[in-house]
Amino acid sequence: MAHVKEFGAVGDGKTDDTTELQHAIDDGERLVVIPAGTYRITKPLVVDLEKIGFTGISGDGGTATIVMDGPGPALRLVGSHAGTADPDSVKPNVWQRQRMPTVSGIEIVGNHPEAIGIQLERTLQATLSGVLIRKCKIGIHLVTRNRNPIISNCHIYDGAGKGAIGIYLDGCDLHQINIIGCHISYHRHAGIKLQRSSVRNLQITGCDIEYNFDAAETDCADVWIDARAAEVREVTIASCTIQAKYSPAGANIRIEAAPTEHSTEAGLWTISGNIITNQTHNLLLRNCRGVTVTGNTFGTAAARTILIERCRNLVVGSNNLDYNPDYKGERIDGVLVKDSAGINLHGLIIESSQAGTAKSDGAIGIFNSRDITVANCQILNPKHRALHLDHVHHAIISANLIRDHSRVPKMQEAVLINDGDNLEFSGNLFDKGRRGDVVNK
Repeated sequence: MAHVKEFGAVGDGKTDDTTELQHAIDDGERLVVIPAGTYRITKPLVVDLEKIGFTGISGDGGTATIVMDGPGPALRLVGSHAGTADPDSVKPNVWQRQRMPTVSGIEIVGNHPEAIGIQLERTLQATLSGVLIRKCKIGIHLVTRNRNPIISNCHIYDGAGKGAIGIYLDGCDLHQINIIGCHISYHRHAGIKLQRSSVRNLQITGCDIEYNFDAAETDCADVWIDARAAEVREVTIASCTIQAKYSPAGANIRIEAAPTEHSTEAGLWTISGNIITNQTHNLLLRNCRGVTVTGNTFGTAAARTILIERCRNLVVGSNNLDYNPDYKGERIDGVLVKDSAGINLHGLIIESSQAGTAKSDGAIGIFNSRDITVANCQILNPKHRALHLDHVHHAIISANLIRDHSRVPKMQEAVLINDGDNLEFSGNLFDKGRRGDVVNK
């Protein structure tokens, strides 16, 4: 054990304790203990795992604060693991000196516009638990290569600057990462972001991910998976609360891959059991394949609740696309599918969608797509129409309920069809609109 005050650290918030803390890390005995106090540093504290061996950094019950008064990460954990998650690929020196570095029970506060909380590079089984990170440009930064990190019970909060990100996988080759039970909020660019990163087996579970947006910037997201430069597969987002406010082209969850023939760069995803509300789009899927979206409650989208573009083999089922009448503000809501194939929409409740115009689109709009099923949905009181099929080929529309509860119908028609073929309707119950129930143009 290395008690940092035995190495000369003061912890008064004024003294530069960088040298003393680094000395404790380099020459202590594996567990570096930081007692209550505020420890100001001016350059990164580097944990070179190959050099110093197994290391844990532990604060005193959250009362120990490191203030990063310079650029870069307050804590930089560096290993040499170059293998995969396969045990046979792990070299002996990694098992014997580097595995499972830990950081726990500490607060990190940025006091520089380029400050980062914790950076992980080539680590194996890094475990971050009970950490509070505030006022940093990036809260937790994963770079180059990491395997099996766990980030649990952390508060990554109130990022600094317009490009702030809570957890950032930045050009990182990574398999098996769990983000569990964390509060990731108030970052103006993204709460969790993957970019230029080849990732497998990402689990985001039981988190509160909120208000990661900038009303003056485009493309903000609470969870942003940018797979346009590398594949991201085998991902679960489950049992989270994810909400923000409107931002231009923003999304609560944004998953976007490079366009390929079979839309294979982002896929094998499950998004289940979440509450997802308040953004321009609640869920945006672009160039994805093999995504299942089920058991979620969506609410209040300035554009669309769910936007699906150039995707293949998606299941969107048993979700509630509602709005809270107590919440004010403009909204549109609904589902928009464009240029996609193999889309199964079933068991949806869509209430009072404002989507479309008198001539086009509706609560569910499907354009230039094929192999579509819309089944067992309830679409209630759409402003213009419940369903618009435009250049849709081979579709089954079955056992849906479409209602307009107004005394005088407000919707134009229940279903509008433009230039489709091989469309099968069965077992539906449609109210009539001003122009009828099913109108084929």
